[in-house]
Amino acid sequence: MKRIALFLLTNLAVMLVLGIVLSLVFRFTGLDSRSLGGLLLLAAVFGFGGSFISLAMSKWIAKRSTGAVVITQPNNETENWLVNTVAAQAKKAGIRCPEVAIYDAPDMNAFATGMNKNKALVAVSSGLLQSMTRDEAEAVLAHEVSHIASGDMVTMTLLQGVVNTFVIFIARVLGNIIDSALNNNNSESEGRGFSYYIIVFILEMIFGVLASTIVMYYSRQREFSADSGAARLVGKNKMIAALQRLQKSSEPHLEGNMMAFGISGKSSGGLFMSHPPLESRIKALQEA
Repeated sequence: MKRIALFLLTNLAVMLVLGIVLSLVFRFTGLDSRSLGGLLLLAAVFGFGGSFISLAMSKWIAKRSTGAVVITQPNNETENWLVNTVAAQAKKAGIRCPEVAIYDAPDMNAFATGMNKNKALVAVSSGLLQSMTRDEAEAVLAHEVSHIASGDMVTMTLLQGVVNTFVIFIARVLGNIIDSALNNNNSESEGRGFSYYIIVFILEMIFGVLASTIVMYYSRQREFSADSGAARLVGKNKMIAALQRLQKSSEPHLEGNMMAFGISGKSSGGLFMSHPPLESRIKALQEA
């Protein structure tokens, strides 16, 4: 319930801010919101704006939605090992050490998030720390550090922004065409009818689902890349062992962007999976 409320409030705030920005842009540029240029501007503001605001807030949202506690001063040997391990890997990868946090969850998982590679967060579940060996956990941490070092969060945000922009723009262009056809091109009618907004809503849902397959395909490729990065940081055998351990774990509980940058994703979903099957990831490492 807390996650749902946080999600709704965050998106409401984002829509409000972008709406104000868009109204100011239209006022100062003099663009007609119904023109192709106006529609493209609207699509770009909401498409890219929503993605980048979400990225900017990603650490804040992740901490509050998962209850992750950042380790500012290690209180035990495990926390000390976590901080030192991530710091060593970050140095080797050529990035600033990210914040390190632990969140309470029974599944074996971890995720990375943050606005850029030098202001990131790596969080691991309590279930991972309890169920994995140090070598396996080290490989998982290396996987997340590799995501950060490769700039995957920003790249995924850019891709999502492009996809969102095209979905919003094409849905509105087609919505105008369909609405005009349904109204027999009545030039005397003023304003857009209710049917236009229904059509746009339906088209955005359809195109959004189709476009998400592109984003998920790219996400799966980045998982292979992060596995390879982890293998370079800590060794191929450790990464393979970690993935084999994950085969015995339960379904992950992470959602949204945190799922995309977690060590493990849902085991089903086909084209909509954010992670490749664990078997495919293990095979790719073995053949590398």
